[in-house]
Amino acid sequence: MASAAIFSSLRRRRSPSLEAFLAPVDLTEVALVQTLAAVSSELISCFANRVFFFQRRNSRSLIRKMEVFLVMLEYLMDSGSGSMPSLPSTAILCFKELYLLLYRSKILLNYCAQSSKLWLLLQNHSISGHFHDLNQEISTLLDVFPINDVGLSDDVREQVELLQKHSRKAKLYVDKSDENLRLRFFSFLNEFENGRIPNHVDLKLFFVERLEIRDAKSCRSEIEFLEEQIVNHEGDIEPTACVLNGFVAITRYCRFLLFGFEEDEVKLPFCNQKKPRKGLIAREIAQTFISIPKDFCCPISLDLMTDPVIISTGQTYDRSSIVRWMEEGHCTCPKTGQMLIHTRLVPNRALKNLIMQWCTAHNVSYDPVETADGSAESFAEALPIKAATKANRATTTILVQHLANGSQVAQAIAAREIRLLAKTGKKNRAFIAEAGAIPHLRKLLSSLNPVAQENSVTAMLNLSIYDRNKSLIMDEDGCLGSIVEVLRLGLTTEARENAAATLFSLSAVHGYKKRIADEEGAIEALAGLLRVGTPRGKKDAVTALFNLSTHSENCARMIEAGAVTALVVALGNEGVAEEAAGALALIVRQPIGAEAVGKEEMAVTGLITMMRCGTARGKENAVAALLELCRSGGAAATERVLKAPALAGLLQTLLFTGTKRARRKAASLARVFQSVDVHLRASIVKK
Repeated sequence: MASAAIFSSLRRRRSPSLEAFLAPVDLTEVALVQTLAAVSSELISCFANRVFFFQRRNSRSLIRKMEVFLVMLEYLMDSGSGSMPSLPSTAILCFKELYLLLYRSKILLNYCAQSSKLWLLLQNHSISGHFHDLNQEISTLLDVFPINDVGLSDDVREQVELLQKHSRKAKLYVDKSDENLRLRFFSFLNEFENGRIPNHVDLKLFFVERLEIRDAKSCRSEIEFLEEQIVNHEGDIEPTACVLNGFVAITRYCRFLLFGFEEDEVKLPFCNQKKPRKGLIAREIAQTFISIPKDFCCPISLDLMTDPVIISTGQTYDRSSIVRWMEEGHCTCPKTGQMLIHTRLVPNRALKNLIMQWCTAHNVSYDPVETADGSAESFAEALPIKAATKANRATTTILVQHLANGSQVAQAIAAREIRLLAKTGKKNRAFIAEAGAIPHLRKLLSSLNPVAQENSVTAMLNLSIYDRNKSLIMDEDGCLGSIVEVLRLGLTTEARENAAATLFSLSAVHGYKKRIADEEGAIEALAGLLRVGTPRGKKDAVTALFNLSTHSENCARMIEAGAVTALVVALGNEGVAEEAAGALALIVRQPIGAEAVGKEEMAVTGLITMMRCGTARGKENAVAALLELCRSGGAAATERVLKAPALAGLLQTLLFTGTKRARRKAASLARVFQSVDVHLRASIVKK
């Protein structure tokens, strides 16, 4: 009974993540012992001579225990001239438990050997606890093991009894020197939190001398490992993702402060596939970063919405973005171009709850709406965020210096790092621009180095997402022209696509739509990308063209540049048809636009096809385009639309199944249909 209780206790303490490792079943006694001996021997050969940077004493102690088990197992195999004596049932149960303990030991030792130094340092207490848990389970197993009944020799028995004695006395061991290093790392975080940059000599002593991180490549590996832990962060693991972000920022700062800009790193963007790493106790790190659902992002800022509100057209925007839009004097919906009936903002609480649930499920930081006193973070999170901000500011200063005065290689690396920093939040986007990065990135847009050009235009895109940076980019002499030049003649596909996305981002400001359209070659290049680009490139191009089409003065320029033809062709591409129809619906509001679209042979056919089998929004845009074509295109355009096959039936279907706007447009088009000349309608009916 006592043995059964102990085994039950041992099983309860086992980590749930290890239930995949099952003890061997249906093995003979000889096969069981041979299997255990083979596993033990493999474990010892892998780790006995391994030098562990952290957890040295705990690792050596665990390996020595495995060595004693191996001695016992080998003796049992060799005893009795090759015929092993029969084992009692209690011993067999113990050996099956030993099988699990061996695999748990291998997993933990392998984790300590492969994880990054900084992560092991931050997990010092937790990993020490895992070693202690294993020791306790070994002690429990040895208390139950029938030493007197398995026929061990005196010397082997003495070793096993000594192991049993030591296991009982063993306590949790946390290496003091490792712990001092961990506390030193936290002290750097505290210094940044308090607005001070740690001493250069102290940082070098910590990273280079104590941790032996002696080059930029090693430092980058440390950063990537920490970032992977943030992406795959589990709620029961400390420190929190917020604190880890602070440590990532500090390490990134030290990477440039201590190791500068090494030439071989310029190749990293083309070979940055990360190897999957193992989480603690054999849990695999996810291989891709989390992608924010499109519906959770504000159509204006492209950021995750923190306070989604609904405007009169039924579209949802982040409150701060749409308020700024209205304050600039706009009276239209940024996404649809419709006139706003009123300026009331209705909180979209259902969407906000979904966003919060998604953020919680994916461990994504969700910034709450600022309170009256301006505080946006909880006290617990404020300091690590402040430390990360301070460290990132210091890093940005170094990067901008090298953008301005560094070698070509250093400039390319600095642009890449600014690109990554600008991707991680509006605070970073703000102070990168404040540090003067935009003029230097503008110069790099003309670089003959494809890596430098791609990183600089992508950095510009990421910076432009922050509204205040849009004016800095547009006001920078020659910057818009350089972005268009990358769109036209960029050295990589990604550079051209990101240039198109940058124009879309900049065109969110109504006053910039005309300037962008008037920039030589801009609309031509967007139209070209829409025709022959990759699926992503076409999406970037069509959204930019849609934004530009919301400005009435751009109509003639878009016709002249061939954008209308490209948009009509895009009606046949499922990935961009919805946006293409929306842009055409805006263009045909003007007579010259209606005339241009009317001349396109496939325009009406494409729009009718979308009414039949497009998305709900696509059908809405298609019927709106046909209605405006009739209103602005004159009798010829109206006749062409009304002669379209199955139009009446499609209108009737939309009146019952379409969106609110689609039903309204369909009703208006039906009235046009009814008001045409009697003879025209008669001829249409006959055909």
